[in-house]
Amino acid sequence: QVQLVESGGGLVQPGGSLRLSCAAPGFTFNRYAMSWYRQAPGKERELVAAITSAGGKTKYGDSVKGRFTVSRDNAKNTVYLQMNSLKPEDTAVYYCNAVQAGTFENYWGQGTQVTVSS
Repeated sequence: QVQLVESGGGLVQPGGSLRLSCAAPGFTFNRYAMSWYRQAPGKERELVAAITSAGGKTKYGDSVKGRFTVSRDNAKNTVYLQMNSLKPEDTAVYYCNAVQAGTFENYWGQGTQVTVSS
């Protein structure tokens, strides 16, 4: 059973920073493209950032470009989301997702709450 465990969420003031982590112990992490999604109350889940299995390519949602950075450490089976210049509209539950190309394997973490408020 694949488990994705997010951490690092919390309450931060506007303009502040947080770093989310998603650990994936016990599976072949370097075969999976990893993504971060978020879902705010009353809204659909949206893609925040994604990174390919080897880390060579990334993409970002338009609302976070220039503020968020996704990275991964395949030796630690962990993907990160560095979030800077946070805004109240970034408030959401952030989810980690793993997808293996060429398969139907698609895994989600339990989510971590990020709240941006003064």
